[in-house]
Amino acid sequence: MPYEWLPPQDDTQRLHLWPYRSLPRRGMVWFIGATAGLLLVPLSAVIGSPVLWGLLPFLLLALLSIWWALERSYRDAEIVEDLTLTADQVTLVRHGPRGKRQDWQANTHWVQVERHETGGPVKHYLTLRGGPREVELGAFLTEDERLALEWDLRQRLRAMR
Repeated sequence: MPYEWLPPQDDTQRLHLWPYRSLPRRGMVWFIGATAGLLLVPLSAVIGSPVLWGLLPFLLLALLSIWWALERSYRDAEIVEDLTLTADQVTLVRHGPRGKRQDWQANTHWVQVERHETGGPVKHYLTLRGGPREVELGAFLTEDERLALEWDLRQRLRAMR
């Protein structure tokens, strides 16, 4: 699961969330290598002819475009959410893509976990309410993971109160 409860320190509990990556970096290297190898197949028929120089720039551009798109996808998915629970305060820090940081704090006693069946950007949308504004939690998780997180978070908040 792309979230984990870190070992408790004193009376503090920490939840660490991150998006799931279906293609790890090592897989990306293999994919780019296999794509380059497959692009060489049509070039082998024109080695030694001027057609090679006509095709080569377009094939290299295609390969660089695939690499750029995958790198952009990795940068956009650099999201990490850290939720800290103490007896008197809940703190959510979201580190978004390209270094964007958002903080939220509320009194533990007033925090409520809410699941929105519809109306959110995803099904079973989770939010935390109880501070100056309502914030989303784990929008990048799957439906089942959000349901498990909701149950787990409700139990831990109940235990903290």
